[in-house]
Amino acid sequence: MPNWTRACATDDIEPDDLIRFDHGAQTFVIVRSEDDEFFAMDGICSHEHVHLCDGLVMDGTVECPKHNATFDYRSGEAKRAPACINLKTFPVRVQDGQVYIEI
Repeated sequence: MPNWTRACATDDIEPDDLIRFDHGAQTFVIVRSEDDEFFAMDGICSHEHVHLCDGLVMDGTVECPKHNATFDYRSGEAKRAPACINLKTFPVRVQDGQVYIEI
């Protein structure tokens, strides 16, 4: 059954940046957009299984640090090769300065 899990504090992420969040065997990235919205998606690139936490956030996407594949952090859609498999996204809520994701 899905539940809301605290991932981080809002102050842990600068606008237009991301952080890694591990829960059990899953790795996520939590993204803070330049518009101060928060998003969560799988934290491993679907191309070569590289952690996205060292990637760049730009123009609504996260860029993989290994081969520059990009993913739309709102939808998880693979936007640039070599990645062609979308990533899963997760609902996010912000409450009292804390970021929660529904896992």
